[in-house]
Amino acid sequence: MMENSIPYVSLAVGAAVTAAMAPKVKARIELSRAKHRSLAGHSKMSRRISRLIPRYEFEIDDFFRSDGAPQAIATKRQDGFFRLGALFQERFAKSRALTAEAASRISDLQFTQSYRVPFQYSRLVKEQLGAGSFMQASSGVTLTDLDGNRFYDLTGSYGVNIFGYDFYKECIAAAERRASALGPVLGLYHPVVADNVKRLTELSGMDEVSFHMSGTEAVMQAVRLARYHTGRSHLVRFAGAYHGWWGDVQPGVGNPIAPHETYTLAEISERTLHVLRTRRDIACVLVNPLQALHPNGNAPGDSALVDSSRKGKYDREAYTAWLKQLREVCTERGIVLLFDEVFLGFRLAPGGAQEYFGVRADMVTYGKSLGGGLPIGVVCGKRELMRRFRDDRPADICFARGTFNSHPYVMAAMDEFLSRLDSPNFRAIYDGLDETWNGRAAQLNAELTAKELPVRVSNLQSIWLVEYTVPSRYNWMLQYYLRAEGLALSWVGTGRFIFSLNYTDADFAEVTRRFVSAAEKMKQDGWWWNDGTLTNKAIKRQILKEMLGAAFGR
Repeated sequence: MMENSIPYVSLAVGAAVTAAMAPKVKARIELSRAKHRSLAGHSKMSRRISRLIPRYEFEIDDFFRSDGAPQAIATKRQDGFFRLGALFQERFAKSRALTAEAASRISDLQFTQSYRVPFQYSRLVKEQLGAGSFMQASSGVTLTDLDGNRFYDLTGSYGVNIFGYDFYKECIAAAERRASALGPVLGLYHPVVADNVKRLTELSGMDEVSFHMSGTEAVMQAVRLARYHTGRSHLVRFAGAYHGWWGDVQPGVGNPIAPHETYTLAEISERTLHVLRTRRDIACVLVNPLQALHPNGNAPGDSALVDSSRKGKYDREAYTAWLKQLREVCTERGIVLLFDEVFLGFRLAPGGAQEYFGVRADMVTYGKSLGGGLPIGVVCGKRELMRRFRDDRPADICFARGTFNSHPYVMAAMDEFLSRLDSPNFRAIYDGLDETWNGRAAQLNAELTAKELPVRVSNLQSIWLVEYTVPSRYNWMLQYYLRAEGLALSWVGTGRFIFSLNYTDADFAEVTRRFVSAAEKMKQDGWWWNDGTLTNKAIKRQILKEMLGAAFGR
């Protein structure tokens, strides 16, 4: 009798275990479905694949015809390449020499020099077209290098430069005068801090402020506070978004150790909203409003420009609707909504992205431009989220300090920045910004179209992305033609142009002329050859074939 009952007991136990596991399995499936289908949405997979990609480089013959171009086109490209190399060596001699000398001891330079273009082409490009990384002066919207060459600046200093370098020079000079009496006294506050806090709470719509030494640190503290006050473990970031280089917000390539309390989900997705509504372990959702230009895409750089599939997809109305949905769900579920405005800062509007999109976060992080040209990180948040201790549990704290937090010179420079921002006359700069920069993008695109050049731009106001309309493996070459025409780019090349808001129509007209001239010369040198059969899919297949050949020695 007992033996006969054993199978029934086993079945009952199995059924109970299955019933207990079913909700977890369901939640796991829903989480997986909420990820973006690209590698940007699958951190573990991207890390694994990155370790499998072999290093290989083209010899000189294959370098110029890796897309299957005929020999005549390859010869034209080669002539253009070495002609450009000779120009760089002559025109940028001092800047290149100092860069080469410094690179042996500066690890950042070693990295940026190696990742300006797809790695297959990197060695020869670095030898012939090595870009100088030193500048000696700035004025208006231009930079001057060690050789006396003047460039129109499209780098934006990683987003710092909103109002022009002369503006920040004034802030720093005034700050030095105001802070010099106290000097570099740390741990105590310069009186100007009180003014900064008052203005920041008004601008952000928040109750309290904490100062940090960088934008990365500010985001780290905001996430830590969200976990502390919600009692939950996980943060949600969106595919492709950048929130600094620390581990929890960089779970994929670039982080040696994978974090276990980070969900990377798809932005602008109903499935993501469902996950937020149903899970109980989510402390906060991080939003980088810059992603509105390329939702779910990694920060664009020419090192990954292997074909012409890169596109900007900014839709202000759609992105605003998405942020409002996020706001509703986070409020409903007690999840902290965190706007990471370290990059955009106060570029879009005096009140930042919150004002521009009309959505209020629970916490906001700032950095870069807010320091008046000096380094800073700031967290602004609701009072109940900012407190770092509990009255009823004296040993339960959320610790965060830093040696240079609230440095007198930085605080004085910040006050100079915020004082100017608070001026009605200064705020007039923001009037019609969308119309101005959208119009300039349309103007450039019209000229490119008229001259039948396979290049276009898309933009989020004054932040631009260069796109390519004809399949090609050589789009990354445009950055070097642009530099030859006197346009200064950041190390990511044509992946991101950042204009300061002090560009006049005359300045922009000159940038347009130089941009079009660079594209025309690149086209004349044969880099955009296409016989009608070359597609983006065919290019990717060819690269996969090359990688397999390199991996297996063929």
